Amino acid sequence: MFYVLPLLGVCIGLIIGYILPPINIPVVYTRYISVAFLAGLDTVTGAWRAGLEHNFCLSTFILGFTTNTALAAFLTYTGDKMGVDFYLAVVVTFGVRVFTNFAAIRRCLYKLYFSGTK
Repeated sequence: MFYVLPLLGVCIGLIIGYILPPINIPVVYTRYISVAFLAGLDTVTGAWRAGLEHNFCLSTFILGFTTNTALAAFLTYTGDKMGVDFYLAVVVTFGVRVFTNFAAIRRCLYKLYFSGTK
């Protein structure tokens, strides 16, 4: 039952996204939206990994989601004000973490489904 809830959330989100009209984001905010999305994706993949490893904590997930997103936006904003592309560091850092989490998820799923077969 627990694994059905995320799938239900994705389906509801897709339906809402299909029904609502497209939202135009100004070009000046695209860096902030992209790093916030990547930070959120990092937190979600980390939560998925923690769930597969049986050490998921909802408060840690919420705190990680908000702090990762806020830190990514803050570093991007600071870099914009200083004229330095800090957002590239944010993209690389969270990108590496997302791929690391996906690798761990793949290993967990492999152990879960194929550990007894040779």
